[in-house]
Amino acid sequence: MKTIAMNEIKGIEVGQAQNKQGGSGCTVILCKEGCSGGVDVRGGGPATRETDLLNPINMVQQIHAVCLSGGSAFGLDAAGGVMRYLEECGCGHDMGFVKVPIVCGASLFDLGVGDPRCRPDAKMGYEACQNINQNIAEGNVGAGTGASVGKFMGKEHAMKSGLGTYGIELNGLKVAAIVAVNACGNVVDENGHQLAGVYHEGKIMATDKLMLQMYEQPLPQGNTTIGCIVTNAKLDKAQCTKVAGITHNAYAKAIQPVHTMSDGDTVFVMATGEVSVAVDIVGVLATQCMEKAIRRAVMKAHSAYGLMAWCDVNS
Repeated sequence: MKTIAMNEIKGIEVGQAQNKQGGSGCTVILCKEGCSGGVDVRGGGPATRETDLLNPINMVQQIHAVCLSGGSAFGLDAAGGVMRYLEECGCGHDMGFVKVPIVCGASLFDLGVGDPRCRPDAKMGYEACQNINQNIAEGNVGAGTGASVGKFMGKEHAMKSGLGTYGIELNGLKVAAIVAVNACGNVVDENGHQLAGVYHEGKIMATDKLMLQMYEQPLPQGNTTIGCIVTNAKLDKAQCTKVAGITHNAYAKAIQPVHTMSDGDTVFVMATGEVSVAVDIVGVLATQCMEKAIRRAVMKAHSAYGLMAWCDVNS
């Protein structure tokens, strides 16, 4: 087993764009030739695009991109720019007289950290497609530009998060995760120790324990962790959807609490169809990759918008 970058999977390209002053951005995962797709949405406050299309009973069998963005529901506009870029490349679902690119997406809420009028739009989505790079940046970039965690006691006690990615290759099977972590809760390591979250009086407080102690306090609005698994496995839409569901195990392992009513936690899956393998094997590797990617999202972030980062606490 060895680590890989997501764009080492044949046919996959990753591009990002952001407005660091405004505090938002988008991350685009492209598969111009088309691939199978699936999704599992478990948070109570999602902002999503083209997720109904991924239901296995529906007609279209392949997608061409997943767009992860900030900007809350406004940020879903970024997918329009991705569609335009793909159309210009001649990609899309062939309707005979026109090709319609299938771009799925989800947005997280980052309007409270920078300029709330700064939202990913079609122009930024198009720019992200133009910014395809072999080196996938992590931290305060793309959809993770304005991400933060541990907001239960308000922004003044939250910590900076960002975008993380991690990939594995095992006997020709490749699985990789990318995720923007903007959780209401905290991010913990494999032993349950706090990495980032509610920062109070010089230490990181466990959000789930605070919630039990302060159970009359409402959850803060404006969160959501959004991610995507990409694999070269041969999976259909139903199998991709199953892997997306399994991958939420990583959210549960690394984020406490997770899937709250103020989070729109979403996992997409893209499968390019090169390697025959059992679905459960893909699910195990996807969970491992996503778990590591979530932790990398906070460990690669740096302080911004008045928020401390993991690197500040561990310097």
